Amino acid sequence: MRVLVTGGAGFIGSHVVDKLRDRGITPRIFDLVHSPHHQPGEIEMFVGSLIDAEALRLAMSGCHAVVHLAAVADVKDVFEDPSYSENINTRGTFNVLEAARRAGVKRVVYGSTTWVYSDCREDHVDEDTVIAHPSHLYTATKLAGETYCYSYAALYGVEYTILRFGIPYGPRAREGAVVPIFVRKALADEPLTIAGDGLQYRKFVYVEDLAEGVVLALKPGAANRIYNLDGRERVSILQIAETVREAVGSAEIVHTEARPGDFSGKEVSSVRAEEELGWTASTPFAEGLRRYVEWRRGKIASDEADWASVDRELLV
Repeated sequence: MRVLVTGGAGFIGSHVVDKLRDRGITPRIFDLVHSPHHQPGEIEMFVGSLIDAEALRLAMSGCHAVVHLAAVADVKDVFEDPSYSENINTRGTFNVLEAARRAGVKRVVYGSTTWVYSDCREDHVDEDTVIAHPSHLYTATKLAGETYCYSYAALYGVEYTILRFGIPYGPRAREGAVVPIFVRKALADEPLTIAGDGLQYRKFVYVEDLAEGVVLALKPGAANRIYNLDGRERVSILQIAETVREAVGSAEIVHTEARPGDFSGKEVSSVRAEEELGWTASTPFAEGLRRYVEWRRGKIASDEADWASVDRELLV
C-alpha cells in the first residue's frame, strides 16, 4: 500500500511518514521542500505546491490513499495574509481532492482542527455538534476543506476521513507554538511570561500519538467519518510553564496583565476515535514535554557541532 502525505516534510506530516513506514506502508511525501527529518533517498519525495494541480496528480500516481496535511496552520499567518492562506487551505484542498479523483485514489484523509468548535455555544462538543459560523478565517478555510470532502464523496465516490486535531506538541514542532517558546526561553535562562493568572487551559496531544491516529484513520471502517483527535488532560498555561521549569531544571515565571477575551477552550470528546479506531492520546503531557526538551537539547548540540565544523573549514 502506498500513501501520499502532503505536508510530509513538516511537523505532523513527518511523524505520519514514520508511522506509516513502521506499519509496513510505503509513504510518499509531497511538500514545498525536501524533508529535513529524513535522509536523501530514504523516502520518495515530490517537491511542489498545492496550487499545482498537475504536480499533485503526478505525485498521487500509484497511491491508494492521500493524507492531506499541508496547510497554512498558524492563525497569525492566516490573519496577516488571508488571500494566500485561502489559496493554500481552501483551493489547495480542492486541488488535492480533484487530483485524487483523476488519479483513482480511493481515500483522502483530511487534517482539520478542533478549532472548528470555537464559535459553538456548547462547552462540551463532539463530532455531532452543529458547527457555528466561523469568526476566524483559519477556521473558515478548514471548514471549507471539510465541505469539499463531503461533496467529492457524494458526487464522485472519493472516500474521506476528516480528523479534527487538537493542539499538537513534541519533537519537530514549529517555533511559534507555546511549548517551543517556553522551552526555548527556559533553556536560554529567560523568564516565562504568562498573561493573567495562567489558569486558562488547553488540551494538548503529543505528536506521535496524533500521527498514530492518522494511520489508524486509513482503516476501511473510517471511510466517510469524522474523528476528533484531542488530548485527554486539561493543561493550564501556568501548568505548561511549571512543567517546562521542572523539565529544564530552572526558569523564572512572570505574570503580566491578562488579555481580554482570552479563549478558555472547549471540552472536545474523542470517544468516537477510541471506540471506532482504537485510538487514545496515551502520552501524558509531562512525559511528552520531557521528550521534547530532550530532542530540543539534542538539536541545539547538533546545530552547534555543525557550525563548529563550518568554522573549521573556513579556517583551513
